[in-house]
Amino acid sequence: MRRRSSLVLLSLAVFFTALSPLVRWYAFPRLAKIPAGQYQAVVLEARDATLLDYGTMRPKKVAKVSIVQTLKGDVEEARRIDRATGRDVVVWDGLAYVVGPDGAMVSQVPERYVFDAHTQEPVHAGGESVDGDPVERRGVEFKFPFLTQKRDYYYFDAQARSSAPIHYRGTQEFRGLEVYYFEQTVPWTKVPLPKRMPVEGVTPQTVAAMGMERWYTTKRMFWVDPVTGAPVNGEEVHREEMRFTDGKQRPITAFAGHVKMREDYVRHTVDLVSSQRQAVLLMTSYLPWGSLLLGVALLSLALLLEARGRRPAAGGTGGVSGAKGSRPPRCGARARGWSSPKHRAASPP
Repeated sequence: MRRRSSLVLLSLAVFFTALSPLVRWYAFPRLAKIPAGQYQAVVLEARDATLLDYGTMRPKKVAKVSIVQTLKGDVEEARRIDRATGRDVVVWDGLAYVVGPDGAMVSQVPERYVFDAHTQEPVHAGGESVDGDPVERRGVEFKFPFLTQKRDYYYFDAQARSSAPIHYRGTQEFRGLEVYYFEQTVPWTKVPLPKRMPVEGVTPQTVAAMGMERWYTTKRMFWVDPVTGAPVNGEEVHREEMRFTDGKQRPITAFAGHVKMREDYVRHTVDLVSSQRQAVLLMTSYLPWGSLLLGVALLSLALLLEARGRRPAAGGTGGVSGAKGSRPPRCGARARGWSSPKHRAASPP
């Protein structure tokens, strides 16, 4: 009975030990993915900012500028690329919609971002664009990979249409979560003017005809949950200028402000990430380590039962001959109470 129990325990030990790497290295990459049809929105604000009035071409101080950033998954396009590439991808249609203090549109820049659903690596399957211009991304945008590491990443800048390193600057605590702080500084760079402007007749072509160019610099900051790779907070110290190509006139400030995520969206993001990170931890930590420890415990118990099953019972006949208190066995005829005829004849009557 003990031998049968030890075999059952040994089988369970092998099962749970094998389950540990399967959950971490097989199930996790296939289950931890960005949903293809996900929709999300976030509102950022820059208070006491400077904004260019394109009607008069003069900058002015405003109480608040809002940037509404939306991301919407295109499921049908993702399926088409899946069939073409054999990869599980997500296609995000993004829109950065800038609104002035009066609620009027300042600018809007659409994007299309195609990336791997698990690794967040860009997938160059056609269709990537910013404001209608084709681009080829390198690195990440909007979200960092699952299990973000303490290292630098390449981050795509939609204004400059290029990627540059975003640097890991340390581990911090943010609203009860341990997060990684990343920082990227984009130096002054000539960038395209948005194709959709608030004043009728103001287009990239008319601005170029006036002998002006748009330049931009920013300091980008992210506080990232390392488990899900989702930023729980983001800020930018952002500045734009309209510069004259002849260099004879001073640049005109088009925008200047410290852009921050609105407080209600920060709370919502922290709550959402706190719930999602448990599912990721289940596949990367709780189940793999729990299965491995359970497998080791079951193996130890199986070996213990096997060892006890092989041990001789106390008081048995399997002792060594000559042990203290034992009698030598009787043998031959005397062992059965017989005597030979010769022996009987020699016996007295």
